[in-house]
Amino acid sequence: MVNFGVSQMPYAKFGRILIICLCLASVPIITNSQRTPQEEVNALQSIKDSLTDPYTNLRNWNKGDPCTTNWTGVICHILTPTDGYLHITELLLLDKNLSGTLSPELGRFSYMKILDFMWNNISGIIPKEIGNITSLELLLLSGNQLIGSLPEELGKLSNLNRIQVDENQISGPIPLSFSNLSKARHIHMNNNSLSGPIPPELSRLSVLVHLLLDNNNLSGHLPPELTELTHLLILQLDNNNFSGSTIPSSYGNMTRLLKLSLSNCSLYGDIPNWSNLSNVAYIDLSLNQLNGSIPTGALSRNITVIDLSNNTLNGIVPGSFSELPLLQKLSLANNLLSGSVPSSIWQNRVLNVSERLILDFTNNGFSNISGSLLTPPNVTIGLQGNPLCSNRTLIQFCRPNEEHPSNSINITKVDGCPPRLCKPPYEYAPASPEMPCFCAAPLYVGYRLKSPGFYDFVPYFSDFEEELSAGLGLNINQLAINSAIWQKGPRLRMHLKIFPPYRNNSLQLVNESEVLRIRDLFSGWRIKDNHVFGPFEFLNFTLSDAYADFLPPSSSGISKGALAGIILGTIAGSVVLSAFVSLLILRRRIHKHYQLSSRRLLSRSSIKIDGVKDFTYSEMAQATNNFDSSSLVGQGGYGKVYRGVLADGKVVAVKRAQEGSLQGEKEFLTEIELLSRLHHRNLVSLTGYCDDQGEQMLAYEFVSNGTLRDHLSGKFKVPLNFAMRVRTALDAARGILYLHTEANPPIFHRDIKSSNILIDSKYSAKVADFGLSKLAPVSEFEGNVPSHISTVVKGTPGYLDPEYFLTHKLTDRSDVYSLGVVFLEVLTGMHPIYHGKNIVREVNIAYNSGIVFSVIDERMGSYPSECVQKFVNLALKCCKDDPDERPSMAQVVRELDNILMMMPDKDSEMSEYPGKEVMSSPASSSRMSYPGTSSSIVTTSYGFENVSGSDLISGAIPGVAPR
Repeated sequence: MVNFGVSQMPYAKFGRILIICLCLASVPIITNSQRTPQEEVNALQSIKDSLTDPYTNLRNWNKGDPCTTNWTGVICHILTPTDGYLHITELLLLDKNLSGTLSPELGRFSYMKILDFMWNNISGIIPKEIGNITSLELLLLSGNQLIGSLPEELGKLSNLNRIQVDENQISGPIPLSFSNLSKARHIHMNNNSLSGPIPPELSRLSVLVHLLLDNNNLSGHLPPELTELTHLLILQLDNNNFSGSTIPSSYGNMTRLLKLSLSNCSLYGDIPNWSNLSNVAYIDLSLNQLNGSIPTGALSRNITVIDLSNNTLNGIVPGSFSELPLLQKLSLANNLLSGSVPSSIWQNRVLNVSERLILDFTNNGFSNISGSLLTPPNVTIGLQGNPLCSNRTLIQFCRPNEEHPSNSINITKVDGCPPRLCKPPYEYAPASPEMPCFCAAPLYVGYRLKSPGFYDFVPYFSDFEEELSAGLGLNINQLAINSAIWQKGPRLRMHLKIFPPYRNNSLQLVNESEVLRIRDLFSGWRIKDNHVFGPFEFLNFTLSDAYADFLPPSSSGISKGALAGIILGTIAGSVVLSAFVSLLILRRRIHKHYQLSSRRLLSRSSIKIDGVKDFTYSEMAQATNNFDSSSLVGQGGYGKVYRGVLADGKVVAVKRAQEGSLQGEKEFLTEIELLSRLHHRNLVSLTGYCDDQGEQMLAYEFVSNGTLRDHLSGKFKVPLNFAMRVRTALDAARGILYLHTEANPPIFHRDIKSSNILIDSKYSAKVADFGLSKLAPVSEFEGNVPSHISTVVKGTPGYLDPEYFLTHKLTDRSDVYSLGVVFLEVLTGMHPIYHGKNIVREVNIAYNSGIVFSVIDERMGSYPSECVQKFVNLALKCCKDDPDERPSMAQVVRELDNILMMMPDKDSEMSEYPGKEVMSSPASSSRMSYPGTSSSIVTTSYGFENVSGSDLISGAIPGVAPR
């Protein structure tokens, strides 16, 4: 799978290239109207020089002319009236894994309209020279590591419609010059470190609709002048420090406002009269020091959320709260309210099956409930911590409840298509009565609602599908929402699939012009905002390998027809020349082969590691009986694994790379480097290696009792009981904790799965297979430690962290996610992906439905239910889609220790190994699985080999059940 816009054209045969080069002299000279001004070409080269491009996404930025040869991310237009040149009008480098800094040469693009560097790892400051691009309409720098202040010069961008610099580390004040951005409709500067007051001068921005400044260090008073923003729909200022400020009474007159979010802003005083907020749908004033009573005036009938929790409000609950037909959440918790709770708030609501109502009145002074006590099934009421809970007839309302057991939203659609008949990367398009099941390769889009005006997405799901498909000009059956996940903000992140329309042939693709059109709608923010759904964020646009031919050419601006004419005109000479070139290539390959063999022979003297033996080929052959099939214990993508006995009698597992395995070459060096300095009882140790006679082999300690996957799959006579499953999980977690915190430097494993956790004769678990591991980031020159590594996605489907899969950002929490999936396997015995279902999703559904014990593996016998419940909770926390919500590995180890301590002695005795007298599977102990392999006797127990990002589309998107 590749990101769209990255040139990936395969290399041509050397002979053909030479032919084309010889013939280029006959091509007419390109005129000015077909070329980019040299000043803009030079600026692009300076931009590339200031960036770090580890995956060579910009590798075609030195081939030909930028506009006529389609440089990655460069969009050009002929201006009207024309000056004879093509000018760069858009620079779209979204999600390209770029780092480095932004060059001041960006200011050279006098005709630029869109500048997009979102979701990279770019550091440094925002160049003030960007202020020279007066034509700029979209400045998109979100999701980087930019520092420093916002340049005053950006205030000169008189045509700017949208500035998005959120999710960086920008500090300093909001420049007063921003009040000159007279065409700005969207200012998104949230999640930075901005300080100082909000300039009252921003009230001059007469067309501003979204002002998002939440999660900064802003201070001072809330400017009452913001009321003059007559088109403002969203005012989001949460998590700042306006200490000593009240909410200006004029804010109650913002008649067009849809969302007012001022949570955790150190505000005090009264809540303004809100009866004039005739369109508001979402009010969050929680976590302040507001006092006085709740306004009694009528509220907008559009309201979905009212959160006034954690203040010092007094008085009663207004009767107007009983007249809100769309209300989803009302939270008045942790105030000083008293009197009666009016049951009319929920009795007056008629809820359909997809709607729910959350009412939180906890920790106040309510003495009773007025009206009927009947509660519809879709209503959750919290009243614990109130005096009324002393009344036994009301005890049903006083039990603790959890609003959101999971941030994932259950999306279930029955399409009626037969299972697994499409060959990946093709899959069934959404079926409908008018459209039969057909196989198609979808486009993948990362999409996020940045400030939605609701608490529960389910009632709005169909409306959103219709709205977005209409905005994209698609039939509703071409759009599928593969997953929807609540994240901090709150924001709603989605993984979308876009399918081609049905055509009467076997395999379908979205045609090339349609791919470009859809991408441009997202990247140009040309999809109309809906008031309910709020502003959106475009996160990524990804094509599977089925679309490889759609990628732009990398070098030549010659038309296909002209090129065909050139080749036809010289075909006779090409035959002779190709034959000559082929002889040269053959000779070069033979020479390269001898060089490679020589290097391998020499490398034995260069790889000398203390404590790790350097074996010869003959020693390995002797240990394994000349690699006899009777010694074979497994086979995987890397090669084969044999049981061997060294000359000193030590038993080892010998992993032998298959011939020509380039991936194996890399893994070979990685494992030697890492394992040679890792020493922990819960990690498989390296005995030695062989790099001799063109062979690569690794010799591990032999672990005799198979893999965790073997035990969970029923290959052993006696299954693991619950206590041993917890101990195995704890052993694995301790081994990974060592990698994260005690190895020097720390290591991210990147391929944790049950088949890489081995069980020894004492039933201790050991983590194995470090071929995909990566060194964790270390301190930079300023002492800062980056939070992640940007790397190509590798791992095993079903275990992959969805955030890593989408962003290519590998963190320690990526290992936590994978281990969480292993925990779910331990609990259920199921595979991560089975019968088209994903284990994380299925256990979440069971958990949210209150039937989680129905999916627990019956083979582990009796178990203490409280301990299992805690283990389930831990596993699901590890598998949260948002990495920030997952525990650290240290917290995982601590929780597993606590679970073991809770267990009755008879359940936790080490002597209670399952099958103590049967220490091996029905197969002999010499035929167990080893890192990166599957059993050589039975069908592979885990079903997948290590794959790169381009392979992942053949499985499910991690964390989401396949269609």
